[in-house]
Amino acid sequence: MPTEPRRPVRPERISPRLVVDDVHDQLLRLIIDGHLPADSPLSIDALAREFGVSSSPVREALTRLESTGLVQRLALRGYRVAPALTADELADLIDARLLLEPAVAAAAALRPARDGLVDELEASVVALAAAPHGEQFDSFRAYYDADREFHRAIVAGTHNRFLVHAYDALGSHVQRFRLFSGRGVTDAETTVAEHRAIARAISAGDADAASQAMRTHLVGVRTRALAEIQD
Repeated sequence: MPTEPRRPVRPERISPRLVVDDVHDQLLRLIIDGHLPADSPLSIDALAREFGVSSSPVREALTRLESTGLVQRLALRGYRVAPALTADELADLIDARLLLEPAVAAAAALRPARDGLVDELEASVVALAAAPHGEQFDSFRAYYDADREFHRAIVAGTHNRFLVHAYDALGSHVQRFRLFSGRGVTDAETTVAEHRAIARAISAGDADAASQAMRTHLVGVRTRALAEIQD
């Protein structure tokens, strides 16, 4: 019996990597690894010459980094690397997160259709646990990304765009202490356990437990980070 000829598989669409993505990643690495120290000025023209690109991707990359809090733009003075968070600023940032994220976790736990979110959180916890966490950015970037994606997924899981906007205003600054600390990741085992507790509570639809697990995690983050500053 003759077999039907195999139909050729169409290739997937190629998503070209933009020059600005490469410039952004290079700037991020230089800042986090201390080659561009906190408070140092950032010249668009000088960076463009160093990277061998035009000024446009450098300017766009700096705009992206400004939204993370790692870079600041000063009127009439251009860009600079942001100063490291002080202990008081860090405490204020975590206090702000404590007002928002426990409530967000509770809201996510109450969503009737959350299977996709639960799968995403579980995958993020697995990625967090498996990620390396040395002192250089290249060695802890996967950890950093998994941590960030975990928290962002919970907020997105509420399907409330106002909560998402509120979180983004805070969340962009969340990693500044870690990125400027020069120590990389020092609390991986504890953080993974705390993330697992949050994911389990959301999976169970237990809003109170999700809120409390998130609060425990954030208080732990504050305690550990302040201890590092004091050291």
